[in-house]
Amino acid sequence: MHYQPILTFPLFDKTMNIYLYGVFIALGLLACVFVLYFYTSKKKVPNDLQDYIFFIAILSIAIGFLMAKLFQAFYDYIETGKFDFYNAGLTVMGGIIGGATTFIIAYFLIGHFLFKGKREGIHLKYFNEVLLIAPLCITIAHAFGRLGCLMSGCCHGAYLGKEYVFGGVWMRAPDTGNIGYHVPTQLYESLFLFVLFAILSILYFKRYNILMQIYLISYGVWRFLIEYVRTDQVGGVQDALLRPSQWQSIIFISIGILLFVIYHIRRVPLKQQK
Repeated sequence: MHYQPILTFPLFDKTMNIYLYGVFIALGLLACVFVLYFYTSKKKVPNDLQDYIFFIAILSIAIGFLMAKLFQAFYDYIETGKFDFYNAGLTVMGGIIGGATTFIIAYFLIGHFLFKGKREGIHLKYFNEVLLIAPLCITIAHAFGRLGCLMSGCCHGAYLGKEYVFGGVWMRAPDTGNIGYHVPTQLYESLFLFVLFAILSILYFKRYNILMQIYLISYGVWRFLIEYVRTDQVGGVQDALLRPSQWQSIIFISIGILLFVIYHIRRVPLKQQK
């Protein structure tokens, strides 16, 4: 696909390049922020709490990017014995895990000290709404991000050759150097995520309480299966039974099932009362 810079310009005696990969990542983040604002506004979340959620979300995104690089650097270290954080790529699962962990810890810890007096505990009152909106934000950002992967050629499927094969997409695989038609696993995942976002949105406005469980299980199953189609080199132990993302997918699925069990034990209704 389009792995050459779409814009080049000088900045502080250096040449800056803008790639479509970065453009789609930026679009994903903008979509994430818009969804967060739109959905919290629809639920009439108080303005001060809405600002607080935005702050925590931005912090979590920043930490998520760092964790995405850290996870990939760790995978590369297992494979090569060399730890190179600066030149490491990004792994989405690491970003989601790091960002989500940061959000939960920061949301409760900072909120405990921030909301005092009449506002004490307001962040706890609305946490269920945050838990419902979070998978929507993650899914839409991830969907655009995967289109960025398609543009750069990373996260690809099998190499199909130079001759056109139905369903194949022409791209350059940065890890193998192969230029030609590949199975576009990035495109498949992006389409899956857009559909999942639409389904979660419908369930959200129908006042269902189980969006996080559906996201964790649905994406966990999808990611586990699509990893069998992907042929990109992600690091880790060679010839291992499962790829790193498949182990993380199992964790996602397990957490989703555990949340269903907790909701059943605590008798949490599947739908909110009007």
